[in-house]
Amino acid sequence: MSVSGVRRAATSELVRTRRRGVLLGWLGLTAVLTALVNSVMFTVAAQGDGGPTAGPGADLPSLAVLESAAGLTAGIGSASNLLGVVTLAFWALLTASDYSTGMMRLLVAAQPGRWRLLTGKVLALSLWTAAVSLLALAVNLAAAPAGASAAGVTTTAWGTTGAVDLLSAWSGLLSALLAWGVLGLTLATLTRSAAVAVSIGVGYVLLLEGVLASVLTGVADVLPGSVLTALAQGGNDALSRSHAVVLGLLYAGIALAVTLLVVQRRDVTD
Repeated sequence: MSVSGVRRAATSELVRTRRRGVLLGWLGLTAVLTALVNSVMFTVAAQGDGGPTAGPGADLPSLAVLESAAGLTAGIGSASNLLGVVTLAFWALLTASDYSTGMMRLLVAAQPGRWRLLTGKVLALSLWTAAVSLLALAVNLAAAPAGASAAGVTTTAWGTTGAVDLLSAWSGLLSALLAWGVLGLTLATLTRSAAVAVSIGVGYVLLLEGVLASVLTGVADVLPGSVLTALAQGGNDALSRSHAVVLGLLYAGIALAVTLLVVQRRDVTD
């Protein structure tokens, strides 16, 4: 019965979240940002001194990385925080709208098991996120050769990139975006406002984490943005993939626990 209830909740969420404007916006922003980061990172690497460069919400790889076999999918990791903010925004939008429209009250009346509603929403949004991650990978594979050619970056080593490498890049990005989405879900549940949730997410990625990293140097590598970047990159010099997975699960688990607690106890009759 529980499994059936979750399945019905997930199906309902898939239908309700299948809004053309929302999905086109999510997919469109993902495609544009992925292509833009691919263009910028090759140009910066080719014109710079070969060292890694940090940008607002992005961690640009060195020229040596771009010319290695990992260069073909490097744009995925570089764009992961920007794509994460977009994912956070749409998870938050689709969560907060349940409260602003009064839909949550109707859903609770029809399905008293609130944990089933939350599980169904997470499953539905996770499926959309998987599709978005696949689009990002496809755009990256199309944009990377053009960006490398325009910047004069050697791509000989890219020929060794196989299906396993592409699957690894996609799964890493998906894992990071799911964590960002869960954070958006939590913020929207706490505030009942997509605008506030997005503001917090953008402010953290573009400003607060940089400040915290410069002040708290000992924990800079385990802050959410750094952890999820490492997760999307399949591990980096600062954090191995296994450690990134553990920390990512920890952040997401705490966020989901807080969300479930609020959803279970909040009065939605007003």
